[in-house]
Amino acid sequence: MRLLRLIRIVWIALRFGLDEFVLGHDRFRAIRRLVGALTSWRKLEGSRPVRLRLALEALGPIFVKFGQLLSTRRDLLPPDLADELAKLQDQVPPFASSKVRETLERTYQRPVESVFQAFDFTPIASASVAQVHLALLPDGREVAVKILRPGIHAIIAHDIALLDDGATLMRLLWREGRRLKPHEVVAEFAKHLEDELDLMREASSASQLRRNFEDSPLLLVPEVHWDYCSVEVMVMERMRGTPVSHVAELRAQGIDIPHLARAGVEIFFTQVFRDGFFHADMHPGNIMVDRDGRYIALDFGIMGTLSDTDKHYLAQNFLAFFHRDYKRVAESHIESGWAPKQTRVDEFEAAIRAVCEPVFDRPLKEISLGKLLMRLFQTSRRFNIEVQPQLVLLQKTLLNIEGLGRDLDPELDLWVSAKPYLERWMSEQIGWRGLVRRVRQEAPNWGVWLPQVPRLVYRALAESGQETIPVTLARLAREQRRQTWLLVLLVLLMAASFALLLQLGS
Repeated sequence: MRLLRLIRIVWIALRFGLDEFVLGHDRFRAIRRLVGALTSWRKLEGSRPVRLRLALEALGPIFVKFGQLLSTRRDLLPPDLADELAKLQDQVPPFASSKVRETLERTYQRPVESVFQAFDFTPIASASVAQVHLALLPDGREVAVKILRPGIHAIIAHDIALLDDGATLMRLLWREGRRLKPHEVVAEFAKHLEDELDLMREASSASQLRRNFEDSPLLLVPEVHWDYCSVEVMVMERMRGTPVSHVAELRAQGIDIPHLARAGVEIFFTQVFRDGFFHADMHPGNIMVDRDGRYIALDFGIMGTLSDTDKHYLAQNFLAFFHRDYKRVAESHIESGWAPKQTRVDEFEAAIRAVCEPVFDRPLKEISLGKLLMRLFQTSRRFNIEVQPQLVLLQKTLLNIEGLGRDLDPELDLWVSAKPYLERWMSEQIGWRGLVRRVRQEAPNWGVWLPQVPRLVYRALAESGQETIPVTLARLAREQRRQTWLLVLLVLLMAASFALLLQLGS
């Protein structure tokens, strides 16, 4: 089955003339005539950008997602190619209405007309994994209904298998393959794709993100209607807004575009560092703006998570980077285990400085995070830094944010926008506010383990066998009588300190 899928990928690439993208490089000049002779049977129609988009659509959802990511990189692609790939964000050909009805009736076990007051079988958006229809609930509420593409699980499984085979070849044929952990990266990608194919999981992610940004002046998230959701169908509140990529229209509505760009950066860092739970598919097709200038998030199929340890080291790296403290960046990589312990800090520091120093004090239009990450990647290879699979989605999202910010406000300074937020977050983590928060989190546990301390001490002494239990208890009793007043004083001091901390934190 994998061989058939591979043959189909090669066939589609040749049919749409994607070999031209490779043969255009001078390195392959010698074989151009040979390839031209072997492919004389085909008749290419349309421009190269159109043919690339059509080929990605024909290849399936994984390739469509790759095209979506490329479409946000206008600094790396020619404008005509970026414009054409942008159509992959929500203009993938829809599947038939009969399939829509079949899925809905299988889900609800009754006719569509008895579930919804009205249902529009013409989709308003069609993407690589699902498409969206508008409907009315029996009580008249307007909703958006997301429906999974039929047969998508098998297509995804085949493509993931091919990616895994490619990872094996990378490890065998490329000396850097082992360090880059290709199997782990593919597994991480597959896990998130699997999550995206379960619309109940997506609904729960939307609900969590909505709760995280409840009453937020920056971000709106649609409400999920749980009674109508299943693995294949997700029903949520209909949101009205303007696509974030329609900048001229937003300006005409009186939206402050520079403020909107800065708000996007704050939303990103809030999700990453405050919540450790972030929208990891933030291309323009998934974001709208309401009349009040608030972002509207859509499509919650790919969400990223970070542990407290990852958040801490990432924040340290970002802050050190903003302060141009490259030594601290190097030390943080080594402390976190991302770089080998034997790495020389001074050499690593010098390499990072050479990459990062040229981009400071420049607006977004004059820098490229994509090129910056590529140079950092080359530096990491030199110092044997292992790829962290859990950070791959974060890197992808950061590229999305840069592409979005570049479209909105080319003068945006990412560093100036992000630095105050990160400094505030770090102060809350390591200052007295962080202490109060941790005390509050741990206080309920104290009531559980404190009463167990005598029993645990008794058991430890019994197992040690150094002295008999009666002798030990008698000695402890004498000690207790002599120091009772000290113990009472200690407890009172602890209680007073705890009360003071709670008062300061309120």
